[in-house]
Amino acid sequence: PGFVMQGDQIIMNEVFLKYLSAPTITSGGNPPAFSLTPDGRLAAKNADISGHINATSGALNNVVIAEDCTIHGTLRAERILGDIVKAVGKEFPYFREPSTGAKRYASGTLTVQIDDDQSFDRQIIIPPINFQGSYYGRSDTWDTCTLEVRRNGALIYSGTSSSVPESYGATLDMPAGGGIVTLTFSVSTRGNSTGWPNSRISDLILMVVKKSTAGIRIS
Repeated sequence: PGFVMQGDQIIMNEVFLKYLSAPTITSGGNPPAFSLTPDGRLAAKNADISGHINATSGALNNVVIAEDCTIHGTLRAERILGDIVKAVGKEFPYFREPSTGAKRYASGTLTVQIDDDQSFDRQIIIPPINFQGSYYGRSDTWDTCTLEVRRNGALIYSGTSSSVPESYGATLDMPAGGGIVTLTFSVSTRGNSTGWPNSRISDLILMVVKKSTAGIRIS
């Protein structure tokens, strides 16, 4: 039969209702896989939801955000794996002795391009780059090492060293929407003797971080 009433229960194989009002709705099974209680509590073992979800509180455990996510408020994280700070490092080019491969003098250019791909202001941090030429006092012979740094083609630093080491380091602002930043670091060496000159320069290290002064004070 399609409809059976037994005691206080109604049993129907299929039901189509335009309106249903009940204090509690549960599925079959023990425990039930689905339940809706009068206080609005919904419990389900598995749910596939499409469309808009609006929640004002709650907790998520062991979840994956498969695509992009926007957080308008403050994000607090105890542990982060990712590229909150981006850093690169590379050795400057050297001329090497053909027979031994030993470094003789620094010569060449390194170029760093930073894409304007974030919606917030950032800073470019360049830890000190140390460089030095040579001076031979008894023979009045010297080798100079020169470092030039350009930002989008404009010269922002030029320094030359012989016997006294020189150093360059900087913190550069990168406002959001300001376009791609291209930094070039060119090192050259020359001497006044007939032999190969001698110079050295430390590796280039560069970091890009979000610009923020929250929790930090300088006086």
